[in-house]
Amino acid sequence: MTTSPRLPSDRHERLMDMRAQRSYIDDNAVEAAIEEVDSSGLVALLEEFVHLPRGRRRTLHLRSLLVGLYLCTRDTGGKIVLERVTDILYFRISPRLRELLDIPEYTDDDQGFEAAYAVVRRLFHAMKDAMNPSPLPPNKHLSRSEAHGLAAAADIDDLAERERRLALFTEFVLDASVRPLHSLLTELAEVSLGIDATPVRTFSRGRRTNGPELATDPDAGWYVREGDHRDPDAPVADSMRPSQPPAKKGKPNTSQGTKKTSLRKKYLFGYDAHLIVTRDADHDAVLLDDGTPNPEVLPALVLGVCLDKPGHRPAYNGLKILNRLRERGYKPGFLAGDRAYNNSEPEEWQLPVRAMGYKPVYDYRADQLGKQAGTHGAILVEGRWYCPSMPEPLINATIDLHADRIDRETWIKLIAARRGYRLMPKENADADGYQRMMCPAEAGKAQCPIKPYSMGRGIHLPLIDPEPSPTGPLKVCRQRTITVSPEAGAKQWQALDYGSPEWQKVYFRLRNSVEGYNGYAKNPLAEGIESAGSRRIRGIAAQTILLAFQLAHANRRKIKKWLDTLSLGGERPRRRTHHRRPKKGPRTWTPTGHLVPAA
Repeated sequence: MTTSPRLPSDRHERLMDMRAQRSYIDDNAVEAAIEEVDSSGLVALLEEFVHLPRGRRRTLHLRSLLVGLYLCTRDTGGKIVLERVTDILYFRISPRLRELLDIPEYTDDDQGFEAAYAVVRRLFHAMKDAMNPSPLPPNKHLSRSEAHGLAAAADIDDLAERERRLALFTEFVLDASVRPLHSLLTELAEVSLGIDATPVRTFSRGRRTNGPELATDPDAGWYVREGDHRDPDAPVADSMRPSQPPAKKGKPNTSQGTKKTSLRKKYLFGYDAHLIVTRDADHDAVLLDDGTPNPEVLPALVLGVCLDKPGHRPAYNGLKILNRLRERGYKPGFLAGDRAYNNSEPEEWQLPVRAMGYKPVYDYRADQLGKQAGTHGAILVEGRWYCPSMPEPLINATIDLHADRIDRETWIKLIAARRGYRLMPKENADADGYQRMMCPAEAGKAQCPIKPYSMGRGIHLPLIDPEPSPTGPLKVCRQRTITVSPEAGAKQWQALDYGSPEWQKVYFRLRNSVEGYNGYAKNPLAEGIESAGSRRIRGIAAQTILLAFQLAHANRRKIKKWLDTLSLGGERPRRRTHHRRPKKGPRTWTPTGHLVPAA
């Protein structure tokens, strides 16, 4: 028995039925996006400087575009593609809401989609161009002479104004994402922050650093995972990527069980994303007895972001974000960053940070340990002011640890013994950063023969043994108080005793939070911010706008996950809480590793 073949029209009907199964976005989700955009203040902000060209009236408004960008991040898990934005705005929301947003109707075919896509692209690029702080156009290979000519002819004031607009835009986008917890953040006595620069790729193929042409994303640069992440600018014949070392003759092959390591662990073309993450520095994110998170401890969230070439101007970019945070009403607390920031010049980072009211906490390189500076006879040892007669073993404790002259247990005891020699504040610093300080004998923390009234206070206080001098006692020893200027030891000064339990808690909580957030937002199953394919528009302005929306989506995802794992009102949480790995015990950290637990 033979069957008659299906007619072509039947096949077309079946394929049309398959294509008709379009997934529409729920009206509640669209209305929530509209409310989010309206309450963010972004529309009013953009209308101040996105001056659309005269002529035929625009058929798509900035408000509608922002709603589409927001819905796209929700639809894709934190990524923005303008084709998807077009599909959402014109073909996946209900006619009632399209009419509410004043979005015209296009035919649901290839010509209609291309026409709508052109409208979305033009409006997005008009918005992006109004905030572009670069004089170099993307999407073309500029010669170096052309790039230098464009940079020299650019209006510096206009570029600075566009940079300010871009900063305001990212601030409004991220502020909208943390609005559910904004009142809880502003209620905190202090808002402590961690700052870090993490590399993100751009949708452009990098060119040789010394080559004749720039990349199609001319503001990006090569990131090298060594030193300060700046491109070493070493000439390479064919590629910017490091070449493999030549194999030596007669050398046997490496065994399969040996782990191979590369000279550079990471080498990519893109930007440094400077992120500032807030974190409760007073509490660990430990679970309660029922295995749920503590609702008093807020999740780590991104409050600011800025893009720049890898390794370029870390202090400038960090201060740009901190200045905006202060204007948004966050009370300054502790501030921790990696060494790229505290190795900046004091006038560029340390002094402005302290003038804002932040209390920096730092780690140091091996060549920055021990005695670092002095003023009026007092010595700065690893960020804190001490008596000039503090014993050498205490001054060089960390140096001796790195040199294996002492063990880790001894280092912990020596760090604790420093407290008896530390200068104490007589009063708070004034508006200019000057502060009156007392020597430890004057403050009742030590005994010193130069000040007889401090003697005989008990054997629990250290006995200072000042070194005789033909010129007499130092100023800090002969006076009751000294005035310490903010410039004295500004590069290395910090608010906590280096290596102390208090320093460990604050520094590692903040540093771990910002590093953890980097991994959270780089998850390829979510925002995937490091991937070049998650932001497919070139140029520093477009990359910043798209990254801001990605981080805002990560903030919302983090807040939702945190709320769903809380046990509120005696009810069980909606989601299970992930089991946390056991942490190291307190006071076990040293610069050369944790203490080995006793058997």
